[in-house]
Amino acid sequence: MQENRAVVHLDRIRKNALFFQSRACEAKLCAVVKADAYGHGAPAVAQALSGIADRFAVALAEEGAQLRHAGVAEDVLVLCPPLCGADVLRAARHGLTLTVSDAADYSLIASACEKYGVCVSCHIKANTGMNRFGFDLPDFEELLAGRLSARVRVTGIYSHFYRPEDPATADMQFALFERFCARARAAFGEIVRHIAATGGVLASEKYCLDMVRIGIGLYGYLPDGFSLPEGSIAPAMRVYATVAGERKYAFGGAGYGDYVPRQERLSVVRAGYADGFFRRCAGKRGNALCMDAAVEEVPRRKYDEVCVLSDAEEYARLHGTISYEVLVNAGRRAVKEYTNG
Repeated sequence: MQENRAVVHLDRIRKNALFFQSRACEAKLCAVVKADAYGHGAPAVAQALSGIADRFAVALAEEGAQLRHAGVAEDVLVLCPPLCGADVLRAARHGLTLTVSDAADYSLIASACEKYGVCVSCHIKANTGMNRFGFDLPDFEELLAGRLSARVRVTGIYSHFYRPEDPATADMQFALFERFCARARAAFGEIVRHIAATGGVLASEKYCLDMVRIGIGLYGYLPDGFSLPEGSIAPAMRVYATVAGERKYAFGGAGYGDYVPRQERLSVVRAGYADGFFRRCAGKRGNALCMDAAVEEVPRRKYDEVCVLSDAEEYARLHGTISYEVLVNAGRRAVKEYTNG
């Protein structure tokens, strides 16, 4: 029996990237490939975007190191702040740009740089309303008033819209971010400014600034509250699994605690929640999904291959979640196959 397959269309990812690049008003393109490129395979996606993306973004320093091992030479921004000196050393060794989100981050980075005799590049994270990571403006001003380390090179500043589809909220965040930028540039010169992700680019050209970060849009999906003409972007991944069994069920169970109300022919597909699929089914039989297999009402022949994920947005609606969660989970144990057509 063949393994599950996740077929990733690199040509679609490139086309999606070029679409957002065309909407970004000459701003540089930062391709977000964290979480293994949203489940699509970060090394392959980054290599495919060489010559299109100016920079890549990951969540963790080890993800950035993985890109370097794959031969990716472009700048790599680590979005989550470092948690220990080892993160700083890894960033220095691999030429990664770290995020500084508060005074404690800055102190940790500066101390580690001094200890290991290294220098690192950093982007300041500004809190403009997301209230996750980032300096509040008074705290950032306090940092600037203190003693700064020559080993910590601040090369950028960024923030993140939490509701880009709402113009009033986004404009309020943007105005605050501009205040951060004015202070940062007065201290560090013409550093890179970025606040727009996929939704921000679609919301307004004025948000694009020096660079945009495109994540979900690269893979053919949009944040809630946005739409595009059909064909503007395309989903880049399909997941296939194999029918492992078929049988005719009489009244009784199918899966853990499930109930078959009538006699019917069911098939057992070799894809379960360990493969990234969800038991929480809106109006469907959740208990028929097991760790490694799913019982389906559609009769199929044993060893047939079936598509278990084609549209992450539709799957997300059925299961009460978002396309982001579906993509990073689907195909978890599938062998990735890459195609350019």
